[in-house]
Amino acid sequence: MESTGGPYLNTAAVTSPVGIARLLQMALGCATFSLVAHQGGFSAAYGTFCMFVWTFCFAVTVFIIACEFTRLHSCLSLSWGNFTAAFAMLATLMSVTAAVIYPLYFVQLECYPIGCQVRDFRIAASVFAGLLFFAYTAEVFLTRAKPGQVTSYMATVSGLLKIVQAFVACIIFGALVNDSQYSKYVATQWCVAVYSFCFVVTVVVVAFSVTGKTALLWFPFERSVVIYTFGAVLLYVSAAVIWPVFCFDSKYGSPRRPGLCAKGRCPWDSQLVIAIFTYVNLLLYVVDLAYSQRIRFVSHL
Repeated sequence: MESTGGPYLNTAAVTSPVGIARLLQMALGCATFSLVAHQGGFSAAYGTFCMFVWTFCFAVTVFIIACEFTRLHSCLSLSWGNFTAAFAMLATLMSVTAAVIYPLYFVQLECYPIGCQVRDFRIAASVFAGLLFFAYTAEVFLTRAKPGQVTSYMATVSGLLKIVQAFVACIIFGALVNDSQYSKYVATQWCVAVYSFCFVVTVVVVAFSVTGKTALLWFPFERSVVIYTFGAVLLYVSAAVIWPVFCFDSKYGSPRRPGLCAKGRCPWDSQLVIAIFTYVNLLLYVVDLAYSQRIRFVSHL
């Protein structure tokens, strides 16, 4: 790598407000999964998910700090600004999910039957998990695009919303595979097609932004994103109407939860979760469409 005449190490990577936030993320993430692994303990899919979140976010944060401190990110075929903004938003969503799930399933006030030491470790891990969420939120706040600023697409409100939309879609998919009975009607299959299509295109938009390949496209990327977002709004409107009708109307489904439905394995519960997050994603796409009218970004930051 050729020298540019400047210092090899970028001290601003660890002394700037964003750099300090990342150091806190690294420290809090390490403390969280260390407490859980040492004495707190985890089990089943929920505990495994939480450990994955904390270790994954820690590893990527260390990678980002190392690349910025050594300036090696300039050697990567990535749009670094888009990559760090997208990861910060994703880590915020993942960390808040883990910060809610872990204490919900593993923390209790009594010592019996796990013992007081294990209980204390789990409470401490939950506190650090909450602080970790705030550390990632701080980075999103510090790196977000300011009004009138020309910046990376993923740092704009529209770009950040793309990450949230994809995350919400993953929640919908999780509920779909949990015995939601979506294959019962063609109409509900259409809704699944809507969720899948919008998720795939959203991921493609994020991928092109993060890799910095938008300038190579033969069509205007920003205009295409706006057109897609408008189409996604229309598709989600159709799903927001069709899904509740075919799941909760007495003619096709059940307006109330069946009394004999087992907790955790009830199709009605999954259908309700899907309905709620369908409206959440519809709102996100509407807000995305509104903000995408006035953003200006560049692909190589």
